[in-house]
Amino acid sequence: MKGRKHTPQQIARKLREADRMAGEGTSLADVAKALEVSEATVGRWRSQYGGMRANEAKELRQLRYENGRL
Repeated sequence: MKGRKHTPQQIARKLREADRMAGEGTSLADVAKALEVSEATVGRWRSQYGGMRANEAKELRQLRYENGRL
């Protein structure tokens, strides 16, 4: 089953929300459920986009696409 694609802005927003919820003591499973993604997706997003702003994440995605195209 193919999942939906999230834009870099959505990913950055959801990671900020995940960090806020984790700071309040919410478990990773509950955070992932609230964001409507899997725990693995949250971990992958943190490794790829952790600490980035939305515009930086968008630029990274565009650069990866361009590199793949070349």
